[in-house]
Amino acid sequence: MSETATHRYVWPLRVYYEDTDAGGVVYHANYLKFMERARTEWLRSRGIEQDWLREQHGLVFAVVRADVHFHRPARFNQLLDVVQDITRASRAGLTFHQRVCEQGVHEDPLCEARVRVAVVDAERLTPRRLPPSLYEEILA
Repeated sequence: MSETATHRYVWPLRVYYEDTDAGGVVYHANYLKFMERARTEWLRSRGIEQDWLREQHGLVFAVVRADVHFHRPARFNQLLDVVQDITRASRAGLTFHQRVCEQGVHEDPLCEARVRVAVVDAERLTPRRLPPSLYEEILA
């Protein structure tokens, strides 16, 4: 898979008070939480629950790299979208380009990241590969 945007998914959210710091803006680490939730909801939208993946296949996804750029702050009660595209995919892992944007304004992100997730054995925490049928299901 090339660096072109594929498998776009948009997950809407609202900034809660608990997401902000003393200055009233989203605390920097919470952008990663928003992105994690978007990846989880993307899998769920494909009919795949992470607990099922662990129980039935003994696999989990683990973030192995995140390159994050903060452009502008988000604030309390703001409506946002996490927009994500898969830029690379293999049975060993996926790379996402994720952007946290004002709702409906996707071309000017507040924060963006390239996030690489690896497929890992749930017990041993060692690299694994997705079974071919599961890989096809995830990327269908």
